[in-house]
Amino acid sequence: MRVATEVGGNALIPAGLDASLLLLRHGESEWVERGLFQGQGDSPLTALGRRQAALAAARIAQARRPPALPVPARAPESIVHSPLARAATTAAAVAAALTGAAAAGDAPGPVAMRADPGFLEIGQGEWEGLPGEAIAERWPDVLEGWRRDPLTAWAPGGESLDEVDARVRAALGRVLADLAASPRRPDGPSSPVLGYADTPADHAWTVLVAHDGVFKVVALALLGLPLARFWMLPFALCGISVIELRNGRSRLRLHNATDHLAELETEAVAAREAARTETGAL
Repeated sequence: MRVATEVGGNALIPAGLDASLLLLRHGESEWVERGLFQGQGDSPLTALGRRQAALAAARIAQARRPPALPVPARAPESIVHSPLARAATTAAAVAAALTGAAAAGDAPGPVAMRADPGFLEIGQGEWEGLPGEAIAERWPDVLEGWRRDPLTAWAPGGESLDEVDARVRAALGRVLADLAASPRRPDGPSSPVLGYADTPADHAWTVLVAHDGVFKVVALALLGLPLARFWMLPFALCGISVIELRNGRSRLRLHNATDHLAELETEAVAAREAARTETGAL
C-alpha cells in the first residue's frame, strides 16, 4: 500500500485517500458514575449511559438532519469498536439505529460491527477501579507526572503512551486499509476552505466507538500532531467528532459535538430545580 509522501503528508494515511472517521465515545459507565479510574476495567453502562448512547445513535442515523454532520450520505463501511462492554453496547445502539433508519427508508442501509482490541482504553494498571482521591494519596508524584507529562509517567502496571500509540496506529492502519479498498466514488475538486461551492462528499467512512484516552491518541496520530499533546483534545461521553481525509491529508471537521444530548441536560436542570423547590433552598 502506498502511503502519503508529499510535503506535510502523514505516513499513516494511504496516499490520495478520501474518507472520513466518525469518533464516538461511549456513554456513562458505572465506574464513571462512581468516579473510579477505568482503564481496561470492564464497567457496563448506567441507565443514563444507555440513554446517551441511544441519543447519539439516533443522531448518527439521522446525519443529514440540520445541522448536518460532516459525513457522506452513504452508509458507513462499518462500526469498529473497543471490545469493552461500555463501547460495545454503545456501538450496538448505533448499529440498531442505522438498521431501523434503513428499514424506514431514512438511511442507506444496515452496517456491520466488529471489535478491534487496538482501540481498548489505555491500561491503567493498579489504578483501575480506584477513586481519584485514593490514587492521589498513594501515588501523588506519579499521578501528577501523568497529568503533566504523560510520556514519562503512567500508572504502575499500566501502559505507556508509546505502547498505546503503537497499537492504535496498527488498528488505524486496518481501518484505513479497509476504507482505501472500498469502492471509489470520486468526490470531485474540493477547497480546503469551508464555505465555498464544493462537490458533496461521497467517499467511504467508518464509525469508531471507543474511549477518551485512546481517542486522544487516535486524533493526534491522524492529525499528525506529537504524542506530547495528549491532553489537548477532550472527548465527552457520547460526544461526536469527525476527522476527514482529503487526498491523503487530514482535517478536523467536528470535535466533541454533544447537542444531541441536550434533552438530558434539560432534564437534569429541571430535577435540580424541583429538588430546590421541595427543600426550600434559595
